[in-house]
Parts: sequence; C-alpha cells; structure tokens
Amino acid sequence: MSYRPEFEAALRLLARASEAMVARGYQRPILVGGAAAEFWSTSAVSTGDFDLCTPRQSELEEELQRLGFVKPSGPGMATRGWIHPDLVLGFEVVADVPMDGTVDAARIRLVQPVGETALFRVISVEDLIADRMGQYASGTARDRLDQARLLLALHPDADLEYLDRRIREESDGDYGVKDMQG
Repeated sequence: MSYRPEFEAALRLLARASEAMVARGYQRPILVGGAAAEFWSTSAVSTGDFDLCTPRQSELEEELQRLGFVKPSGPGMATRGWIHPDLVLGFEVVADVPMDGTVDAARIRLVQPVGETALFRVISVEDLIADRMGQYASGTARDRLDQARLLLALHPDADLEYLDRRIREESDGDYGVKDMQG
C-alpha cells in the first residue's frame, strides 16, 4: 500500500515546517487525529485536515505561511486552520500537547517522508487507537470503532498492554482491547 499523492506531499510539507521549527529552537509539532490515522493506515483512512499539537502555534503558522499555506476567508470558509492551495488539505493546531498530556512522550515517533531529508513527529499507533476508542466511547463518533479495529489489524505488533491501558484511560474505563474484537 502507499499514500495518496496529496497526502504524501502534505507529509513532506509538514516535515519541512517541523525542521523550520527546530531551526528556530522549538520542538517539532506532533501529528494527531485524522491525518495520524491516515499515516498509520497508509491512506486506508483518509482525511482532509492535519491536526497538530504545539505550544508554539504562532511560530508554526509563520512557517506554514512561508511554505505557501493561506488562511481561508469568505463565505463557506469557517476553518480555524491553514490550507495549502495545491493540496486542498488544511493544517490546524488543535492543542499544545496530544491528548491532554496522557501520551507517553517516549512513544512519539520521528518520521522521515519518502524523498525528504526533513523529519516530523506523530503519535504512536497505540495512542491513536486509544484516541479513536475514546471518541467512540463518547458517542459522538461511532465510526471510530471501525478505524480503531482497522489500525490494530494493520499493526499486529502494537504493544497491547500499553494499548489496553490507554483505551481504558480514554474511555473512562468503559472499553479495552478486548472490546475491539468482534
């Protein structure tokens, strides 16, 4: 499997923005949400936006602008993020840290996109699955159970002990790994 071309191009832009942040003395932003699901599923799950975590939102937005991102405006453009006109994919800072700081920082992955020397960070597949299960448990996103199951099927080497603990944290104890089977 491979990524869809516009997603792969967006990963390269994310890596470049991440490197620019490091050059300024800041940490790289962390990819979360739907774009992390697309990353870990190799585009089996697709998204229209990149959710990022960084305590340096304004600095990251400056770097995105340097890469050609624009802030949409006008009727029908109710986004808080930035769009790259060539890719029609949005980038948005959604928090300072992933999942209210419950993510084990040692599990955040550093990734180098194909054809790129720059790097970006993404939450672990286990934390992403836990996020999907937490959204499912909230009742607001029933399709997230299917995403969680797909991600686990694609990553049978996932740390199941850590995953179970994280799912229980994200679902207030209502779900665990066993609830994903079925």
